[in-house]
Amino acid sequence: MASPITAANAYASLARLTDAGGAGAAGKSLGGGGGPSFGDVLKNAVGSVLDAGRKSDAQTMAMASGKSNVMDVVTAVAETDVAVSTLVSVRDRVIQSYEDIMKMPI
Repeated sequence: MASPITAANAYASLARLTDAGGAGAAGKSLGGGGGPSFGDVLKNAVGSVLDAGRKSDAQTMAMASGKSNVMDVVTAVAETDVAVSTLVSVRDRVIQSYEDIMKMPI
């Protein structure tokens, strides 16, 4: 099961993403928003998934060498699972949005 901190970080990242491209940016020019760009947010999200995977791998190796307990490994693997699931959901939503935009009449 994911920790509350992981869930809070995921929700905070999603809030930053929606603030950067949502209704708050309606009066701003396309590239002149004060927040991070979509590419930066996406890069940070992928980086956090990679970090979670590395942490999971490190905990697994520590368990194999007898330096970690099972709960730490299970927690790290669960956090990685949540991070990957979140990233896949965002990817699916981006693809769906792109397809919706492509279906719009000109």
